Amino acid sequence: MPDDSDNVTRILHAASAGDRQAAEDLIPLVYDELRKLAAWRLGQEAQAHTLQATALVHEAYLKLSPGEQQWEGRKHFFCAAAEAMRRILIDRARHRKAVRHGGEMQRTEFVEDGIAVPSAKDDEILAIHQILDRFAQIEPRKAEVVKLRYFIGMTIEEAADALGISTPTAKRDWIFARAWLFRELKRDD
Repeated sequence: MPDDSDNVTRILHAASAGDRQAAEDLIPLVYDELRKLAAWRLGQEAQAHTLQATALVHEAYLKLSPGEQQWEGRKHFFCAAAEAMRRILIDRARHRKAVRHGGEMQRTEFVEDGIAVPSAKDDEILAIHQILDRFAQIEPRKAEVVKLRYFIGMTIEEAADALGISTPTAKRDWIFARAWLFRELKRDD
C-alpha cells in the first residue's frame, strides 16, 4: 500500500497533467498538514493578527493553483506552499505597516489591568524577508530550510523530509542559516 507521500506525488503529477479530479483529491491529503503549519506560524504572530490559519491555507492553496503548475513531487509542493505562506504574511505585514493604514500607530487593546503592548513582529518579518532573499542567492537549500522553519513552523525533521535531506543536514543548515541571518540583521541595524 503506498504511503501518503507517494499518493501526494502521484496526485500532483496527475493534477499537473490537467486532471481536475486529481487536483480535488489533493486537498484532503495536504490540507491538515498545511493547516497545522499555518496555525503554528500564526501562533508566532502578534495577538492583533486578523488572519486565521484556515484563511492562510486557503490563500496559499489558491496561489499554488494545483493543476496549473508542474509539481515535481511532495517536496516541491510543500516548498512552494512555504513560499506562498511567506509571501502572504509579508504582504500582510507591509499592509499593516503602511502609513495610510495607521502603520506608524501602535494598536492597543483595552485590558482591565493595563494596556497590552503590541509586538514588533511585522518589523522582524520584513527584515528577515529582505535578508533571506540575499541569502537564497548564496545558499538556496539553507534558505529553503529557513522558509520551512520560520515562516510555516516545520520541525527540523519535517523540513528535512520536505526537502529530501537528512535530519542532521537540516540541523546544520538551520544552525548556519540562523548565524548568517543574525549577523546580517546586526549589520543592517
